[in-house]
Amino acid sequence: MPIIARLPLIVQSDRTLLLEVDNPLYEEARDALAGFAELVKSPEHMHTYQITALSLWNAQAAGLTADEILDALTRYSQYPVPDVVIRFIRDQASRYGRLTLRLAPDGHGLWLTGDPSALTEVGHTKSVQPFLAEPLHPGYRIAPQHRGLLKQALAKHGWPVDDAAGYDEGAPLALTLAATLPDGRPFALRGYQREAVQAFWGDGRVNRGHGVVVLPCGAGKTVVGLGVMERAQTHTLILTTSQAALHQWQREILEKTSLTAEDVGEYSAAQKRVRPVTITTYQMLTHQSHGQFVHFDTLDRHPWGLIIYDEVHLLPAPMFRLTASLQARRRLGLTATLLREDGRADDVFALIGPKRFDMPWKTLEAEGWIATAQCREIRVALPEAMREAYAVAEDAERIRIAAENPAKMPVVDTLVEAHRDDLILIIGQYLSQLEALARHLKAPLITGKTPPKERERLYDEFRQGRVPVLVVSKVGNFAIDLPDANVAIQVSGAFGSRQEEAQRLGRILRPKSDGRLATFYTVVSEDTKEQLFAQKRQLFLCEQGYRYDIAHADATGAPRERLAPVIPFQVKSV
Repeated sequence: MPIIARLPLIVQSDRTLLLEVDNPLYEEARDALAGFAELVKSPEHMHTYQITALSLWNAQAAGLTADEILDALTRYSQYPVPDVVIRFIRDQASRYGRLTLRLAPDGHGLWLTGDPSALTEVGHTKSVQPFLAEPLHPGYRIAPQHRGLLKQALAKHGWPVDDAAGYDEGAPLALTLAATLPDGRPFALRGYQREAVQAFWGDGRVNRGHGVVVLPCGAGKTVVGLGVMERAQTHTLILTTSQAALHQWQREILEKTSLTAEDVGEYSAAQKRVRPVTITTYQMLTHQSHGQFVHFDTLDRHPWGLIIYDEVHLLPAPMFRLTASLQARRRLGLTATLLREDGRADDVFALIGPKRFDMPWKTLEAEGWIATAQCREIRVALPEAMREAYAVAEDAERIRIAAENPAKMPVVDTLVEAHRDDLILIIGQYLSQLEALARHLKAPLITGKTPPKERERLYDEFRQGRVPVLVVSKVGNFAIDLPDANVAIQVSGAFGSRQEEAQRLGRILRPKSDGRLATFYTVVSEDTKEQLFAQKRQLFLCEQGYRYDIAHADATGAPRERLAPVIPFQVKSV
Protein backbone atom coordinates (compact mmCIF):
# COMPACT_ATOMS: atom_id res chain seq x y z
CA MET A 1 0.00 0.00 0.00
CA PRO A 2 1.49 3.39 -0.93
CA ILE A 3 2.17 5.86 1.86
CA ILE A 4 -0.37 8.68 1.60
CA ALA A 5 -1.46 11.48 3.88
CA ARG A 6 -5.01 10.26 4.35
CA LEU A 7 -6.94 7.02 3.88
CA PRO A 8 -10.05 7.33 1.68
CA LEU A 9 -12.84 6.00 3.93
CA ILE A 10 -14.85 7.21 6.94
CA VAL A 11 -17.04 4.57 8.65
CA GLN A 12 -19.90 6.13 10.63
CA SER A 13 -21.94 4.67 13.48
CA ASP A 14 -25.12 4.56 11.40
CA ARG A 15 -23.32 2.16 8.99
CA THR A 16 -22.90 4.78 6.28
CA LEU A 17 -19.51 4.83 4.59
CA LEU A 18 -18.03 8.00 3.11
CA LEU A 19 -15.51 7.36 0.33
CA GLU A 20 -13.31 10.17 -0.98
CA VAL A 21 -13.24 10.06 -4.78
CA ASP A 22 -10.04 12.08 -5.24
CA ASN A 23 -7.97 9.83 -2.98
CA PRO A 24 -5.29 7.63 -4.65
CA LEU A 25 -6.82 4.57 -2.97
CA TYR A 26 -10.36 5.36 -4.14
CA GLU A 27 -10.63 2.65 -6.80
CA GLU A 28 -9.08 -0.01 -4.61
CA ALA A 29 -11.42 0.82 -1.73
CA ARG A 30 -14.46 1.09 -4.03
CA ASP A 31 -13.86 -2.42 -5.38
CA ALA A 32 -13.64 -3.77 -1.82
CA LEU A 33 -16.86 -2.03 -0.70
CA ALA A 34 -18.81 -3.29 -3.70
CA GLY A 35 -18.81 -6.78 -2.23
CA PHE A 36 -20.78 -5.93 0.92
CA ALA A 37 -22.20 -2.36 0.79
CA GLU A 38 -24.73 -0.48 -1.33
CA LEU A 39 -23.93 2.84 -3.02
CA VAL A 40 -26.47 5.48 -1.95
CA LYS A 41 -25.14 8.78 -3.32
CA SER A 42 -22.36 9.67 -5.74
CA PRO A 43 -21.70 13.44 -5.95
CA GLU A 44 -18.39 14.64 -7.37
CA HIS A 45 -16.08 14.34 -4.37
CA MET A 46 -17.55 12.00 -1.74
CA HIS A 47 -19.56 8.82 -2.38
CA THR A 48 -21.88 7.43 0.30
CA TYR A 49 -22.38 3.70 0.86
CA GLN A 50 -24.68 1.88 3.28
CA ILE A 51 -24.11 -1.47 4.98
CA THR A 52 -27.44 -3.32 5.34
CA ALA A 53 -28.47 -6.72 6.61
CA LEU A 54 -29.28 -7.83 3.06
CA SER A 55 -25.95 -6.62 1.66
CA LEU A 56 -24.16 -8.64 4.36
CA TRP A 57 -26.24 -11.78 3.76
CA ASN A 58 -25.47 -11.62 0.05
CA ALA A 59 -21.79 -11.10 0.84
CA GLN A 60 -21.83 -14.17 3.08
CA ALA A 61 -23.58 -16.24 0.42
CA ALA A 62 -21.01 -15.14 -2.16
CA GLY A 63 -18.15 -16.30 0.10
CA LEU A 64 -17.10 -13.17 2.05
CA THR A 65 -16.64 -13.65 5.79
CA ALA A 66 -17.24 -11.11 8.56
CA ASP A 67 -13.49 -11.01 9.21
CA GLU A 68 -12.77 -10.18 5.56
CA ILE A 69 -15.39 -7.40 5.57
CA LEU A 70 -14.01 -5.88 8.77
CA ASP A 71 -10.46 -6.18 7.45
CA ALA A 72 -11.44 -4.15 4.37
CA LEU A 73 -13.08 -1.44 6.48
CA THR A 74 -10.08 -1.25 8.82
CA ARG A 75 -7.59 -1.15 5.91
CA TYR A 76 -9.14 1.90 4.26
CA SER A 77 -10.74 3.81 7.16
CA GLN A 78 -9.19 7.05 8.44
CA TYR A 79 -10.58 6.38 11.93
CA PRO A 80 -11.26 3.24 13.96
CA VAL A 81 -14.36 1.36 12.84
CA PRO A 82 -17.11 2.09 15.41
CA ASP A 83 -17.91 -0.79 17.76
CA VAL A 84 -21.61 -0.62 16.87
CA VAL A 85 -20.73 -1.28 13.20
CA ILE A 86 -18.45 -4.19 14.12
CA ARG A 87 -21.22 -5.74 16.23
CA PHE A 88 -23.79 -5.28 13.46
CA ILE A 89 -21.56 -6.95 10.87
CA ARG A 90 -20.75 -9.88 13.13
CA ASP A 91 -24.39 -10.27 14.19
CA GLN A 92 -25.80 -10.25 10.66
CA ALA A 93 -23.05 -12.52 9.37
CA SER A 94 -23.80 -14.98 12.16
CA ARG A 95 -27.53 -14.90 11.35
CA TYR A 96 -26.98 -16.28 7.87
CA GLY A 97 -27.30 -20.04 8.19
CA ARG A 98 -28.29 -20.25 11.87
CA LEU A 99 -31.66 -21.54 10.68
CA THR A 100 -31.77 -24.38 8.19
CA LEU A 101 -34.63 -25.95 6.27
CA ARG A 102 -34.25 -29.70 5.77
CA LEU A 103 -36.35 -32.70 4.89
CA ALA A 104 -38.17 -33.92 8.01
CA PRO A 105 -36.35 -36.92 9.53
CA ASP A 106 -39.57 -39.00 9.44
CA GLY A 107 -40.08 -38.17 5.73
CA HIS A 108 -43.24 -36.11 6.28
CA GLY A 109 -42.78 -32.55 5.05
CA LEU A 110 -39.90 -30.23 5.89
CA TRP A 111 -38.05 -29.38 9.09
CA LEU A 112 -36.98 -25.90 10.24
CA THR A 113 -34.11 -26.45 12.63
CA GLY A 114 -30.94 -24.77 13.91
CA ASP A 115 -29.94 -22.48 16.74
CA PRO A 116 -32.32 -22.90 19.75
CA SER A 117 -32.51 -19.19 20.60
CA ALA A 118 -33.31 -18.27 16.99
CA LEU A 119 -35.98 -21.01 16.87
CA THR A 120 -37.53 -19.66 20.07
CA GLU A 121 -37.63 -16.14 18.63
CA VAL A 122 -39.22 -17.09 15.31
CA GLY A 123 -41.67 -19.39 17.09
CA HIS A 124 -43.05 -16.31 18.86
CA THR A 125 -43.13 -14.14 15.70
CA LYS A 126 -46.70 -13.58 14.45
CA SER A 127 -45.74 -13.26 10.76
CA VAL A 128 -43.95 -16.63 10.92
CA GLN A 129 -46.33 -18.65 13.12
CA PRO A 130 -48.89 -19.47 10.35
CA PHE A 131 -46.21 -21.50 8.53
CA LEU A 132 -45.10 -23.57 11.55
CA ALA A 133 -47.12 -26.80 11.46
CA GLU A 134 -46.06 -28.42 14.75
CA PRO A 135 -42.98 -28.74 16.96
CA LEU A 136 -40.35 -31.16 15.68
CA HIS A 137 -37.46 -31.05 18.13
CA PRO A 138 -35.32 -29.06 17.74
CA GLY A 139 -37.53 -26.88 15.54
CA TYR A 140 -40.78 -27.11 13.63
CA ARG A 141 -42.38 -29.20 10.92
CA ILE A 142 -43.17 -27.18 7.77
CA ALA A 143 -45.70 -28.08 5.09
CA PRO A 144 -43.95 -28.24 1.67
CA GLN A 145 -46.38 -25.70 0.17
CA HIS A 146 -45.23 -23.16 2.80
CA ARG A 147 -41.52 -23.47 1.95
CA GLY A 148 -41.29 -20.18 0.04
CA LEU A 149 -43.72 -18.23 2.22
CA LEU A 150 -41.77 -19.21 5.33
CA LYS A 151 -38.47 -18.08 3.81
CA GLN A 152 -40.04 -14.75 2.81
CA ALA A 153 -41.38 -14.16 6.32
CA LEU A 154 -38.13 -15.12 8.01
CA ALA A 155 -36.02 -12.89 5.72
CA LYS A 156 -38.26 -9.91 6.50
CA HIS A 157 -37.84 -10.68 10.21
CA GLY A 158 -34.05 -10.79 9.90
CA TRP A 159 -33.45 -14.54 9.83
CA PRO A 160 -32.23 -15.68 6.40
CA VAL A 161 -32.72 -19.43 6.02
CA ASP A 162 -30.22 -21.87 4.56
CA ASP A 163 -32.54 -23.95 2.40
CA ALA A 164 -31.05 -27.48 2.39
CA ALA A 165 -34.32 -29.33 1.76
CA GLY A 166 -33.26 -30.47 -1.69
CA TYR A 167 -35.03 -30.37 -5.04
CA ASP A 168 -37.14 -32.43 -7.38
CA GLU A 169 -34.71 -33.74 -9.97
CA GLY A 170 -37.22 -33.27 -12.81
CA ALA A 171 -37.44 -35.28 -16.00
CA PRO A 172 -33.97 -36.16 -17.37
CA LEU A 173 -32.62 -34.41 -20.46
CA ALA A 174 -29.31 -35.27 -22.12
CA LEU A 175 -27.57 -32.05 -23.11
CA THR A 176 -23.99 -31.13 -24.01
CA LEU A 177 -22.45 -27.80 -24.95
CA ALA A 178 -21.23 -27.46 -28.53
CA ALA A 179 -17.50 -27.52 -29.26
CA THR A 180 -17.91 -25.35 -32.36
CA LEU A 181 -20.47 -22.78 -33.47
CA PRO A 182 -22.41 -23.05 -36.76
CA ASP A 183 -19.87 -20.69 -38.42
CA GLY A 184 -16.99 -22.98 -37.43
CA ARG A 185 -15.61 -20.92 -34.55
CA PRO A 186 -14.60 -22.90 -31.44
CA PHE A 187 -16.88 -22.51 -28.43
CA ALA A 188 -16.24 -23.03 -24.71
CA LEU A 189 -17.22 -21.31 -21.49
CA ARG A 190 -14.93 -18.47 -20.49
CA GLY A 191 -13.12 -18.80 -17.18
CA TYR A 192 -15.46 -16.49 -15.26
CA GLN A 193 -18.51 -18.22 -16.78
CA ARG A 194 -17.22 -21.59 -15.50
CA GLU A 195 -16.67 -19.98 -12.09
CA ALA A 196 -20.26 -18.67 -12.11
CA VAL A 197 -21.66 -22.12 -12.95
CA GLN A 198 -19.57 -23.69 -10.19
CA ALA A 199 -20.57 -21.00 -7.68
CA PHE A 200 -24.24 -21.65 -8.42
CA TRP A 201 -23.88 -25.41 -8.32
CA GLY A 202 -21.53 -25.54 -5.36
CA ASP A 203 -19.47 -28.52 -4.31
CA GLY A 204 -22.33 -31.01 -4.43
CA ARG A 205 -23.95 -30.01 -1.13
CA VAL A 206 -27.72 -30.36 -1.22
CA ASN A 207 -28.40 -26.69 -0.48
CA ARG A 208 -26.76 -25.42 -3.66
CA GLY A 209 -28.87 -25.11 -6.77
CA HIS A 210 -30.66 -21.85 -6.08
CA GLY A 211 -29.31 -18.33 -6.30
CA VAL A 212 -28.39 -15.37 -8.49
CA VAL A 213 -25.46 -14.78 -10.84
CA VAL A 214 -24.63 -11.10 -11.46
CA LEU A 215 -22.77 -10.32 -14.70
CA PRO A 216 -22.70 -7.27 -16.99
CA CYS A 217 -24.82 -7.13 -20.12
CA GLY A 218 -22.68 -8.50 -22.93
CA ALA A 219 -20.68 -10.79 -20.63
CA GLY A 220 -22.65 -13.90 -21.57
CA LYS A 221 -25.25 -14.46 -18.83
CA THR A 222 -27.19 -16.67 -21.26
CA VAL A 223 -24.10 -18.86 -21.69
CA VAL A 224 -23.89 -19.24 -17.90
CA GLY A 225 -27.50 -20.44 -18.03
CA LEU A 226 -26.54 -23.00 -20.67
CA GLY A 227 -23.64 -24.15 -18.49
CA VAL A 228 -26.01 -24.70 -15.56
CA MET A 229 -28.41 -26.57 -17.86
CA GLU A 230 -25.57 -28.88 -18.92
CA ARG A 231 -24.80 -29.63 -15.27
CA ALA A 232 -28.47 -30.15 -14.38
CA GLN A 233 -29.34 -32.52 -17.28
CA THR A 234 -33.04 -31.94 -16.68
CA HIS A 235 -36.13 -30.37 -18.25
CA THR A 236 -35.80 -26.60 -17.94
CA LEU A 237 -38.27 -23.69 -17.92
CA ILE A 238 -36.76 -20.33 -18.93
CA LEU A 239 -38.58 -17.10 -18.01
CA THR A 240 -37.72 -13.96 -20.00
CA THR A 241 -38.74 -10.31 -20.15
CA SER A 242 -39.98 -10.14 -23.75
CA GLN A 243 -40.61 -11.91 -27.02
CA ALA A 244 -37.27 -10.64 -28.35
CA ALA A 245 -35.46 -12.13 -25.35
CA LEU A 246 -37.35 -15.39 -25.83
CA HIS A 247 -36.15 -15.67 -29.42
CA GLN A 248 -32.60 -14.80 -28.41
CA TRP A 249 -32.58 -17.67 -25.91
CA GLN A 250 -33.87 -19.99 -28.65
CA ARG A 251 -31.03 -18.99 -30.96
CA GLU A 252 -28.39 -19.39 -28.26
CA ILE A 253 -29.65 -22.83 -27.23
CA LEU A 254 -29.76 -24.17 -30.80
CA GLU A 255 -26.32 -22.70 -31.66
CA LYS A 256 -24.47 -23.66 -28.49
CA THR A 257 -25.95 -26.97 -27.30
CA SER A 258 -26.76 -30.41 -28.67
CA LEU A 259 -30.51 -29.73 -28.44
CA THR A 260 -32.60 -29.57 -31.61
CA ALA A 261 -35.61 -27.45 -32.54
CA GLU A 262 -37.85 -30.33 -31.44
CA ASP A 263 -36.41 -30.12 -27.91
CA VAL A 264 -37.04 -26.37 -27.49
CA GLY A 265 -40.55 -24.98 -27.17
CA GLU A 266 -41.91 -21.44 -27.24
CA TYR A 267 -44.83 -20.71 -24.92
CA SER A 268 -46.18 -17.33 -26.01
CA ALA A 269 -49.25 -15.65 -27.44
CA ALA A 270 -48.17 -16.89 -30.87
CA GLN A 271 -47.67 -20.56 -29.96
CA LYS A 272 -47.84 -22.75 -26.89
CA ARG A 273 -45.42 -25.65 -27.30
CA VAL A 274 -44.27 -27.32 -24.10
CA ARG A 275 -41.00 -29.15 -24.76
CA PRO A 276 -38.10 -30.42 -22.58
CA VAL A 277 -36.76 -26.85 -22.68
CA THR A 278 -39.57 -24.31 -22.79
CA ILE A 279 -39.13 -20.55 -22.96
CA THR A 280 -41.86 -18.12 -21.95
CA THR A 281 -42.21 -14.55 -20.66
CA TYR A 282 -43.08 -13.14 -17.24
CA GLN A 283 -46.11 -11.52 -18.87
CA MET A 284 -47.47 -14.88 -20.01
CA LEU A 285 -46.90 -16.52 -16.66
CA THR A 286 -48.63 -13.75 -14.68
CA HIS A 287 -51.62 -13.45 -17.05
CA GLN A 288 -54.88 -14.06 -15.17
CA SER A 289 -58.27 -15.21 -16.37
CA HIS A 290 -61.16 -15.31 -13.91
CA GLY A 291 -58.70 -14.96 -11.06
CA GLN A 292 -56.53 -17.88 -12.19
CA PHE A 293 -52.96 -17.86 -13.50
CA VAL A 294 -53.95 -20.13 -16.36
CA HIS A 295 -50.59 -20.38 -18.13
CA PHE A 296 -48.71 -20.84 -14.87
CA ASP A 297 -51.02 -23.68 -13.89
CA THR A 298 -50.44 -25.35 -17.26
CA LEU A 299 -46.65 -25.08 -17.07
CA ASP A 300 -46.46 -25.94 -13.36
CA ARG A 301 -47.74 -29.46 -14.10
CA HIS A 302 -44.62 -30.27 -16.15
CA PRO A 303 -41.71 -32.07 -14.37
CA TRP A 304 -39.17 -29.23 -14.52
CA GLY A 305 -35.91 -29.74 -12.68
CA LEU A 306 -34.55 -26.23 -13.31
CA ILE A 307 -36.12 -22.80 -13.70
CA ILE A 308 -34.05 -19.91 -15.09
CA TYR A 309 -35.15 -16.33 -14.35
CA ASP A 310 -33.63 -13.99 -16.95
CA GLU A 311 -33.16 -10.36 -15.81
CA VAL A 312 -34.31 -11.42 -12.35
CA HIS A 313 -34.14 -7.83 -11.02
CA LEU A 314 -37.20 -7.13 -13.23
CA LEU A 315 -39.25 -9.98 -11.78
CA PRO A 316 -42.84 -8.61 -11.61
CA ALA A 317 -44.51 -8.62 -8.20
CA PRO A 318 -47.04 -11.41 -9.05
CA MET A 319 -44.09 -13.70 -9.84
CA PHE A 320 -43.03 -13.64 -6.18
CA ARG A 321 -46.35 -15.20 -5.26
CA LEU A 322 -45.95 -17.83 -7.96
CA THR A 323 -42.26 -18.45 -7.20
CA ALA A 324 -43.17 -19.21 -3.59
CA SER A 325 -44.77 -22.42 -4.92
CA LEU A 326 -41.71 -23.35 -7.01
CA GLN A 327 -39.23 -23.90 -4.18
CA ALA A 328 -38.80 -27.63 -4.90
CA ARG A 329 -37.19 -26.83 -8.28
CA ARG A 330 -33.66 -25.56 -8.78
CA ARG A 331 -33.78 -21.81 -9.50
CA LEU A 332 -31.15 -19.69 -11.27
CA GLY A 333 -31.50 -15.91 -11.45
CA LEU A 334 -29.46 -14.00 -14.05
CA THR A 335 -29.04 -10.24 -13.88
CA ALA A 336 -26.72 -7.32 -14.49
CA THR A 337 -27.73 -5.68 -11.21
CA LEU A 338 -29.52 -6.77 -8.03
CA LEU A 339 -31.03 -3.29 -7.70
CA ARG A 340 -34.81 -3.15 -7.48
CA GLU A 341 -36.67 0.15 -7.46
CA ASP A 342 -39.61 -1.39 -5.53
CA GLY A 343 -37.59 -2.38 -2.46
CA ARG A 344 -38.23 -6.11 -2.88
CA ALA A 345 -34.64 -7.28 -3.12
CA ASP A 346 -35.24 -9.34 0.04
CA ASP A 347 -37.90 -11.33 -1.84
CA VAL A 348 -35.41 -12.13 -4.60
CA PHE A 349 -33.02 -13.29 -1.87
CA ALA A 350 -35.63 -15.46 -0.15
CA LEU A 351 -37.39 -16.96 -3.17
CA ILE A 352 -34.81 -17.14 -5.98
CA GLY A 353 -31.79 -17.33 -3.73
CA PRO A 354 -28.79 -15.31 -2.54
CA LYS A 355 -26.11 -13.86 -4.76
CA ARG A 356 -23.74 -16.69 -5.67
CA PHE A 357 -21.42 -14.90 -8.09
CA ASP A 358 -20.70 -11.27 -8.98
CA MET A 359 -18.06 -10.07 -11.44
CA PRO A 360 -17.36 -6.30 -11.55
CA TRP A 361 -17.92 -4.65 -14.92
CA LYS A 362 -14.55 -2.92 -14.92
CA THR A 363 -12.76 -6.21 -14.28
CA LEU A 364 -14.30 -7.75 -17.39
CA GLU A 365 -13.54 -4.57 -19.34
CA ALA A 366 -9.88 -4.74 -18.30
CA GLU A 367 -9.74 -8.37 -19.46
CA GLY A 368 -11.31 -7.50 -22.81
CA TRP A 369 -14.55 -9.45 -22.34
CA ILE A 370 -16.72 -6.34 -22.62
CA ALA A 371 -16.05 -3.12 -24.50
CA THR A 372 -14.32 -0.17 -22.85
CA ALA A 373 -17.00 2.44 -22.24
CA GLN A 374 -17.01 6.19 -21.79
CA CYS A 375 -20.08 7.88 -20.31
CA ARG A 376 -21.14 11.49 -20.87
CA GLU A 377 -24.08 13.56 -19.66
CA ILE A 378 -25.02 16.56 -21.80
CA ARG A 379 -27.11 19.15 -19.98
CA VAL A 380 -29.31 21.26 -22.23
CA ALA A 381 -30.96 24.51 -21.13
CA LEU A 382 -34.74 24.79 -21.42
CA PRO A 383 -35.83 27.37 -24.02
CA GLU A 384 -37.07 30.61 -22.45
CA ALA A 385 -40.63 29.98 -23.69
CA MET A 386 -40.78 26.66 -21.77
CA ARG A 387 -39.36 27.85 -18.47
CA GLU A 388 -42.56 29.49 -17.26
CA ALA A 389 -44.65 26.48 -18.28
CA TYR A 390 -42.21 24.24 -16.41
CA ALA A 391 -42.29 26.45 -13.30
CA VAL A 392 -46.09 26.36 -12.91
CA ALA A 393 -46.67 22.74 -13.97
CA GLU A 394 -47.47 19.81 -11.67
CA ASP A 395 -44.59 17.42 -10.96
CA ALA A 396 -45.64 14.78 -13.51
CA GLU A 397 -46.00 17.40 -16.24
CA ARG A 398 -42.64 18.96 -15.33
CA ILE A 399 -40.98 15.62 -15.96
CA ARG A 400 -42.60 15.38 -19.38
CA ILE A 401 -41.69 18.99 -20.30
CA ALA A 402 -38.06 18.42 -19.34
CA ALA A 403 -37.88 15.09 -21.17
CA GLU A 404 -39.28 16.50 -24.41
CA ASN A 405 -37.14 19.66 -24.42
CA PRO A 406 -36.86 20.52 -28.17
CA ALA A 407 -33.28 21.75 -27.64
CA LYS A 408 -32.29 18.08 -27.34
CA MET A 409 -32.92 17.58 -31.07
CA PRO A 410 -29.89 19.59 -32.30
CA VAL A 411 -27.74 17.91 -29.63
CA VAL A 412 -28.73 14.53 -31.03
CA ASP A 413 -27.97 15.85 -34.53
CA THR A 414 -24.48 16.84 -33.40
CA LEU A 415 -23.83 13.47 -31.80
CA VAL A 416 -25.14 11.48 -34.77
CA GLU A 417 -22.91 13.50 -37.11
CA ALA A 418 -19.89 13.06 -34.82
CA HIS A 419 -20.49 9.29 -34.83
CA ARG A 420 -21.48 8.90 -38.49
CA ASP A 421 -19.19 5.87 -38.85
CA ASP A 422 -20.72 4.09 -35.84
CA LEU A 423 -23.87 2.09 -35.07
CA ILE A 424 -26.09 4.27 -32.90
CA LEU A 425 -29.04 3.41 -30.65
CA ILE A 426 -31.27 6.32 -29.60
CA ILE A 427 -33.30 5.28 -26.55
CA GLY A 428 -36.12 7.10 -24.80
CA GLN A 429 -39.26 6.91 -22.70
CA TYR A 430 -41.85 9.03 -24.51
CA LEU A 431 -43.27 7.89 -27.83
CA SER A 432 -44.09 11.36 -29.17
CA GLN A 433 -40.47 12.42 -28.61
CA LEU A 434 -39.13 9.24 -30.25
CA GLU A 435 -41.49 9.56 -33.22
CA ALA A 436 -40.30 13.13 -33.81
CA LEU A 437 -36.65 12.04 -33.59
CA ALA A 438 -37.22 9.14 -35.98
CA ARG A 439 -38.89 11.42 -38.54
CA HIS A 440 -36.18 14.04 -38.21
CA LEU A 441 -33.31 11.54 -38.54
CA LYS A 442 -35.14 9.41 -41.13
CA ALA A 443 -34.38 6.43 -38.90
CA PRO A 444 -36.62 3.44 -38.11
CA LEU A 445 -38.45 3.36 -34.78
CA ILE A 446 -39.12 0.27 -32.64
CA THR A 447 -41.76 0.44 -29.89
CA GLY A 448 -43.91 -2.06 -28.03
CA LYS A 449 -46.41 -1.83 -30.88
CA THR A 450 -43.91 -2.89 -33.54
CA PRO A 451 -44.83 -6.44 -34.71
CA PRO A 452 -42.25 -9.04 -33.61
CA LYS A 453 -41.27 -9.95 -37.21
CA GLU A 454 -40.73 -6.29 -38.14
CA ARG A 455 -38.77 -5.76 -34.94
CA GLU A 456 -36.48 -8.71 -35.71
CA ARG A 457 -36.02 -7.50 -39.30
CA LEU A 458 -34.91 -4.05 -38.14
CA TYR A 459 -32.57 -5.49 -35.51
CA ASP A 460 -31.04 -7.73 -38.17
CA GLU A 461 -30.53 -4.81 -40.58
CA PHE A 462 -28.94 -2.81 -37.76
CA ARG A 463 -26.58 -5.72 -36.96
CA GLN A 464 -25.54 -5.84 -40.61
CA GLY A 465 -24.94 -2.08 -40.78
CA ARG A 466 -27.65 -1.39 -43.34
CA VAL A 467 -29.46 0.72 -40.72
CA PRO A 468 -26.83 2.83 -38.88
CA VAL A 469 -29.24 4.61 -36.51
CA LEU A 470 -32.09 2.88 -34.69
CA VAL A 471 -34.59 4.68 -32.43
CA VAL A 472 -36.05 2.43 -29.70
CA SER A 473 -38.48 2.86 -26.83
CA LYS A 474 -37.99 1.14 -23.48
CA VAL A 475 -38.43 -2.21 -25.25
CA GLY A 476 -34.79 -1.66 -26.20
CA ASN A 477 -33.75 -1.94 -22.55
CA PHE A 478 -33.86 -5.70 -22.45
CA ALA A 479 -32.01 -8.64 -23.95
CA ILE A 480 -31.30 -7.35 -27.43
CA ASP A 481 -28.27 -8.98 -29.02
CA LEU A 482 -26.73 -6.11 -31.02
CA PRO A 483 -23.02 -6.88 -30.75
CA ASP A 484 -21.77 -4.07 -33.01
CA ALA A 485 -23.78 -1.23 -31.45
CA ASN A 486 -21.19 1.08 -29.93
CA VAL A 487 -23.05 4.36 -29.29
CA ALA A 488 -26.19 4.86 -27.19
CA ILE A 489 -27.92 8.24 -26.87
CA GLN A 490 -30.44 8.31 -24.03
CA VAL A 491 -32.91 11.17 -24.52
CA SER A 492 -35.33 10.33 -21.68
CA GLY A 493 -35.72 7.65 -19.05
CA ALA A 494 -37.58 6.27 -16.06
CA PHE A 495 -37.57 8.22 -12.83
CA GLY A 496 -34.04 7.73 -11.56
CA SER A 497 -33.99 4.01 -12.38
CA ARG A 498 -30.54 2.46 -11.90
CA GLN A 499 -31.97 -0.76 -13.36
CA GLU A 500 -32.66 1.06 -16.60
CA GLU A 501 -29.22 2.67 -16.66
CA ALA A 502 -27.66 -0.78 -16.35
CA GLN A 503 -29.75 -2.20 -19.17
CA ARG A 504 -29.17 0.71 -21.54
CA LEU A 505 -25.44 0.84 -21.00
CA GLY A 506 -25.37 -2.91 -21.48
CA ARG A 507 -26.76 -2.60 -24.99
CA ILE A 508 -23.37 -1.32 -26.23
CA LEU A 509 -20.92 -3.30 -24.11
CA ARG A 510 -20.29 -6.34 -26.26
CA PRO A 511 -16.62 -6.24 -27.32
CA LYS A 512 -16.15 -4.79 -30.81
CA SER A 513 -14.30 -6.72 -33.50
CA ASP A 514 -12.17 -3.65 -34.24
CA GLY A 515 -11.61 -2.70 -30.59
CA ARG A 516 -13.68 0.50 -30.75
CA LEU A 517 -14.83 2.25 -27.59
CA ALA A 518 -18.47 2.19 -26.53
CA THR A 519 -19.90 5.64 -25.80
CA PHE A 520 -23.00 6.21 -23.66
CA TYR A 521 -24.63 9.66 -23.77
CA THR A 522 -27.46 10.90 -21.59
CA VAL A 523 -29.11 14.15 -22.76
CA VAL A 524 -30.98 15.91 -19.92
CA SER A 525 -32.64 19.27 -19.36
CA GLU A 526 -30.52 21.42 -17.06
CA ASP A 527 -31.83 22.58 -13.65
CA THR A 528 -34.93 20.37 -13.85
CA LYS A 529 -36.21 17.23 -12.13
CA GLU A 530 -34.79 15.28 -15.04
CA GLN A 531 -31.29 16.31 -14.00
CA LEU A 532 -31.98 15.07 -10.47
CA PHE A 533 -33.24 11.74 -11.84
CA ALA A 534 -30.12 11.47 -14.00
CA GLN A 535 -27.96 11.81 -10.89
CA LYS A 536 -29.82 8.90 -9.27
CA ARG A 537 -29.41 6.73 -12.38
CA GLN A 538 -25.71 7.50 -12.49
CA LEU A 539 -25.26 5.82 -9.13
CA PHE A 540 -25.14 2.64 -11.16
CA LEU A 541 -22.26 3.91 -13.29
CA CYS A 542 -20.30 4.83 -10.19
CA GLU A 543 -21.01 1.46 -8.56
CA GLN A 544 -19.48 -0.27 -11.57
CA GLY A 545 -16.39 1.93 -11.57
CA TYR A 546 -17.28 4.25 -14.45
CA ARG A 547 -16.68 7.97 -14.37
CA TYR A 548 -18.81 10.21 -16.51
CA ASP A 549 -18.25 13.61 -18.07
CA ILE A 550 -20.71 16.49 -17.91
CA ALA A 551 -21.06 18.74 -20.95
CA HIS A 552 -23.33 21.74 -21.56
CA ALA A 553 -25.43 23.05 -24.44
CA ASP A 554 -27.56 26.19 -24.59
CA ALA A 555 -31.31 26.39 -25.24
CA THR A 556 -30.76 26.07 -28.98
CA GLY A 557 -28.83 22.84 -28.46
CA ALA A 558 -25.53 24.50 -29.45
CA PRO A 559 -22.41 23.70 -27.41
CA ARG A 560 -21.33 26.53 -25.12
CA GLU A 561 -17.69 26.03 -26.09
CA ARG A 562 -16.25 23.84 -28.83
CA LEU A 563 -13.72 21.59 -27.15
CA ALA A 564 -12.97 18.89 -29.74
CA PRO A 565 -14.21 17.96 -33.20
CA VAL A 566 -15.60 14.57 -32.11
CA ILE A 567 -17.30 15.56 -28.85
CA PRO A 568 -18.05 19.26 -29.45
CA PHE A 569 -19.20 20.23 -25.98
CA GLN A 570 -17.56 21.84 -23.00
CA VAL A 571 -16.73 18.87 -20.74
CA LYS A 572 -15.79 18.43 -17.11
CA SER A 573 -15.09 15.06 -15.49
CA VAL A 574 -17.12 13.69 -12.57
